[in-house]
Amino acid sequence: MTTIDYFSDVLCVWAYSGQIRLDELERQFGDQVFVRQRFVALFGDTGTRIGRDWEDGGFDGFGRHIRTVCEQWDHAHPHADVWTRCRPLTSTTAHVFLKAVGLCLGVDDEAGAAPRRGAYDRLVSDVRVAFFEQARDISRLPVLYELLPRVGISSGEVSAQIESGAAYAALHRDAELMKAYGVQGSPTYVFNEGRQLLYGNVGYRIVESNVRELLDKGAVEGAPSWC
Repeated sequence: MTTIDYFSDVLCVWAYSGQIRLDELERQFGDQVFVRQRFVALFGDTGTRIGRDWEDGGFDGFGRHIRTVCEQWDHAHPHADVWTRCRPLTSTTAHVFLKAVGLCLGVDDEAGAAPRRGAYDRLVSDVRVAFFEQARDISRLPVLYELLPRVGISSGEVSAQIESGAAYAALHRDAELMKAYGVQGSPTYVFNEGRQLLYGNVGYRIVESNVRELLDKGAVEGAPSWC
């Protein structure tokens, strides 16, 4: 098995569009690959990042930009209200929520059982879809709790991880790893314990070739990679 630390912000359109690559990795490699979901606060304060600093029309202009970007992909279907009417204040709420769910399922830092990993990965995708395709405000916990039936745990279990501080601590570990690995933004694939990084709208074949090289090179410490 090879492990990928996948850093993203759930409000990032490039991560939303790139979900199809994660799905294909799971389909093609199955249990040979373990994707650890890591989160970065690219949209930690949307009022500043978009409302104030997006020069081409603030939130409305950013919404138009998102729809223009998504026109290049057949699989991306952003809702017309994204960023125009539906304007989450932050992605941090969703990231804390997802870290809490990961702790409940035992998949935050360890591989865990494959069915639980799969359920968790689908939930991360569901959160992206809730915003981009359904225009739901995922900066609100009640909206996020509505997605929990997918993983079969209760809002009380998730709330306990949030209220105890454990979910925030897990999110802090992601931030520390981001600095240690030199992650620049969302999405970023980190391979081989930080030795290889792929950042941005990277094609699937590039991701696949890195995974194949890591799976094929064996267990020799320090073995050279062609990727």
